[in-house]
Amino acid sequence: MSPSKEELIKALCDRHGKELQDKFSGTTVAVCGLGGLGSNIALSLARAGIGKLILIDFDRVDISNLNRQQYKVCQTGKYKTDALRENLSEVAPCTDIETYTVKLSENNLDKYLKGADIVCEAFDRAEEKAMLTNTVLEKMPDKYLVAASGMAGLGSVNSIKTRRISDKFYLCGDGESDICEGIGLLSTRVMLCAAHQAHTVLRIISGEYNV
Repeated sequence: MSPSKEELIKALCDRHGKELQDKFSGTTVAVCGLGGLGSNIALSLARAGIGKLILIDFDRVDISNLNRQQYKVCQTGKYKTDALRENLSEVAPCTDIETYTVKLSENNLDKYLKGADIVCEAFDRAEEKAMLTNTVLEKMPDKYLVAASGMAGLGSVNSIKTRRISDKFYLCGDGESDICEGIGLLSTRVMLCAAHQAHTVLRIISGEYNV
């Protein structure tokens, strides 16, 4: 028999302490892009008991994604929003999931991100990363932004770090390795960078703002 919602919440409170868990449960986080970074960020945050996740992506699960993204072989062809909602509901049913199967642009960011306290940038393409970062920082100064840059290849995992760029802007990764160079994206470094992003979110919620 599966545990009840009350039992699941109690287990989280026992692990994190009720005061901290109440903060996690009261926070909404948007994850923009549900590939290697985004699917792993969402899984980590859901397991931590984040109250609500806004998941945004327009793409479908492809066989080429399965080496590093939190999807199953049987989900190939499904929209990533639908597939990730399914997976998160199995492991963290207490988290409220809101999904949008859309391509984000400068013109619609406010519509989809207005309910978020913290925004996670998890795109693959540099121009999309820049668009989201610039728009959030310029037009949504009330929101925290946790972005990523550099995680490809077989470089040392110790080169992946978190930097605080400004009061509400954090950047995770090595800042150098490019998806277009060398061996490309491996699950290990991608998951590690995603863990940096998810952990930064948890620290922000807890009031730990320095890295």
